[in-house]
Amino acid sequence: MTTRSKAEREALTQAQAMARARTHRNRRRIQLGAWASALVLIAAVVTVGLLTSRPDASASQRTAPAFTLPTTAGTSVSLSDFSGQPVILYFNEGAGCGSCSMQLAAIEKDPGFADAGITILPIVMNTRDQIQPDLDQYGVTSPVLLDDGTVSKAYDTLGKGMHEGLPGHSFVLIGPDGTQLWNGEYPSMWLEPQKLLDEVTARLAA
Repeated sequence: MTTRSKAEREALTQAQAMARARTHRNRRRIQLGAWASALVLIAAVVTVGLLTSRPDASASQRTAPAFTLPTTAGTSVSLSDFSGQPVILYFNEGAGCGSCSMQLAAIEKDPGFADAGITILPIVMNTRDQIQPDLDQYGVTSPVLLDDGTVSKAYDTLGKGMHEGLPGHSFVLIGPDGTQLWNGEYPSMWLEPQKLLDEVTARLAA
């Protein structure tokens, strides 16, 4: 058996240390690369989320499509019932959308709309039996209009949210003369009632 000299042993130890250092550096580079890739992916997801949740509004004007719809109260409502008054149509996903019912409840509690003489007409593509539990859960007392999709399509609100065949979170302002003055889409599924009120009163005053 050959006995290594001290110099050989030191050289071997140094080589082993260098090999371990290279392995550590390589492992570190791989870890940093993985973290960098993960951060890029997270940034991309966040960016897409921010872009897709941005509100989209239009001030193009037209004569508001007429409609008559049944309500959860067992009555029927026509747009013409509000001739001479401003109206906000609130199209939303309806049953199963807690934020939609929360939005309606928050608007309902804000006296500013009634003080401004503005009527809110919530419209969903549900039956009464489908939507009523949600309204009860969130304390909504206003009658909700029940659409078969015809009115939602006429106001171009379908597919603007998470579901292709349903409205998103859409507000449409109709002036006292029956002209559609503004519409806003809110993919974040929430709009502060005061911001909505400020938006529509500014449009009505223009």
